[in-house]
Amino acid sequence: MRLFFLMLLWVGGATAVFADSPLVAPFIAARAYTLVEVESNQPLASLNPDQRMEPASLTKLMTAYLVFKALREQKIHPEQRVFPSDHAWHMPGSRMFIQAGKAVSITDLLHGLIIESGNDAGVALAETVDGTEEKFVERMNAMAHGMGMENTHFVNATGLPDQQHYSTAHDLGILAQALIRDFPEYYPLYGQKEYTYDGITQPNRNRLLWIDPSVDGLKTGHTDSAGYCLIASARRGERRLLAVVLGTNSDLARTSESQKLLNWGFQAFESRILFRQGVPVRALNAYKGGKPTVSVGFGRDIWVTTPVGHEKETREVLTTLQPVIAPVDAGQKMGSLKVYYAGQWVNGADLVALESIPAGNVFTRSWDAVRLMLK
Repeated sequence: MRLFFLMLLWVGGATAVFADSPLVAPFIAARAYTLVEVESNQPLASLNPDQRMEPASLTKLMTAYLVFKALREQKIHPEQRVFPSDHAWHMPGSRMFIQAGKAVSITDLLHGLIIESGNDAGVALAETVDGTEEKFVERMNAMAHGMGMENTHFVNATGLPDQQHYSTAHDLGILAQALIRDFPEYYPLYGQKEYTYDGITQPNRNRLLWIDPSVDGLKTGHTDSAGYCLIASARRGERRLLAVVLGTNSDLARTSESQKLLNWGFQAFESRILFRQGVPVRALNAYKGGKPTVSVGFGRDIWVTTPVGHEKETREVLTTLQPVIAPVDAGQKMGSLKVYYAGQWVNGADLVALESIPAGNVFTRSWDAVRLMLK
């Protein structure tokens, strides 16, 4: 069988994984892009993924992420009435047309931010969460750092141009995946095609929502200096792909290039689940506990992505931490999984306890202490 090596293959400036294979990433007319299989978190192709670029309104993904977090923590409430400031009212660029001092709900502002890409909505939400846009931006940068977005720095909550306001295709992919993973209850907002506020109806600028029924988000961005950008996510069956396309030359181009990238990813690769979340994969001997064994497995579904027809070239290596000494808490690390494709690491996860094991009685602890000494 032909051997595939997992490495970077330069194809017209772009990189595609699985070199020495028939896979060739399509030419994408953009300054930068990444394509990621979300379930396995495996990159499939990229161009200039770490080049700092202006994110434009893709910035609003972080704005929304922090608003969703504030809602979950009940610091704000969906029906809470907000009275926008003059600063929010006078925001240039795309707007949902709120008015200074005129009450508007958090729900309306979120729709205006996500569907209509309103800069006024973004500032109004930032000021509601943290008092000022400046304080909110501090939180944005702290969250970006915590997510591992190493080449990202925000100056505002909207994406208006600034030399110190930048991100990368790779970092924006991290952010988009975090939003999908952490706030599934709010994610459907990104698939809504239009919204009406105060008698004004505006369409979602993500044209793929009308073209491809598998696309259900996420966000467009545009300024003269950033070009036309789009982060698009599509689910087909159990698979989800995420395409981050930055710096195309038109609205039509960001749509067609993102569609091309998504179609290629679904056609050239396949994903399968290796282990289901919460399903025991092994029972480990447990010492000094109320039970003699502990069931172990994974806290999430474990997927692997490979070129079509080459799924048999994967290998899983499971390592356990032994001996296991009670007490054991559910979720406690019990080992690790490493997944290899053609000899190269592609995925991994912690093996965790699926149940808690309390400490045993005096007799059990004493007897097991002797057993451990003899081992």
